[in-house]
Amino acid sequence: MDEAEPVVSVRRARGRTRAVALVLHGGAEVGTAKVPPWKLAYLRMVPLARALHRAGGPYGLEVRLLRNRRYGWNGAAEDPVPDARWALERIRAEHPGLPVVLVGHSMGGRVALRVADDPAVTGVCALAPWTPAGEPVDAVAGRSVLIVHGTRDRMTSPRESHAFAERARAVAARVARFEIGGEGHAMLRRSAVWTRLVCAFTLDVIEAGEKDETLLGAWTRPADERLRIPV
Repeated sequence: MDEAEPVVSVRRARGRTRAVALVLHGGAEVGTAKVPPWKLAYLRMVPLARALHRAGGPYGLEVRLLRNRRYGWNGAAEDPVPDARWALERIRAEHPGLPVVLVGHSMGGRVALRVADDPAVTGVCALAPWTPAGEPVDAVAGRSVLIVHGTRDRMTSPRESHAFAERARAVAARVARFEIGGEGHAMLRRSAVWTRLVCAFTLDVIEAGEKDETLLGAWTRPADERLRIPV
């Protein structure tokens, strides 16, 4: 890295570590300012990371929450992408051979989908992701992918995330996409639903805990019915 490194907070697994979840926060299309720990986009992911650790920690899941160096995507610089790759390199160095599940919101969802080609990554959970037209899908080849979007999101496009899911079906191991009725971008009105889906997907990918019936039902639907699942 060419400047101060990103910051990672780590919640250790209970007992032996079996898998790692890397949580990625949102940001802005343009923004070169540093990300302080009180930035809302970052704070939004703190309770989600805690809930994920509560659900997965007993099964050996370590949860890492990344705080980027800069707030924005910033065009061709794609600033949060090298930050996430740096975090993944650290995970592979500390936990060689363990599976990694990526969880990202908004811009963080786009980052997660971009860096899913890391050899340790087995699953990607993209929440209200920023997936502009033409966003490449190659990185999710062979991965499990869950996309969740609120039907009233005005910050990122549910239509574009659906189009991404359609394209990703051709390369991913499996793709499901949920639509949360009446929910906007901030994941506040129905926060328990977002949290349940994140935890259920992560545990499913690492093959731990009891199966969630809502998620299990998504995987058992015909492929062409998995991309507009109301919840």
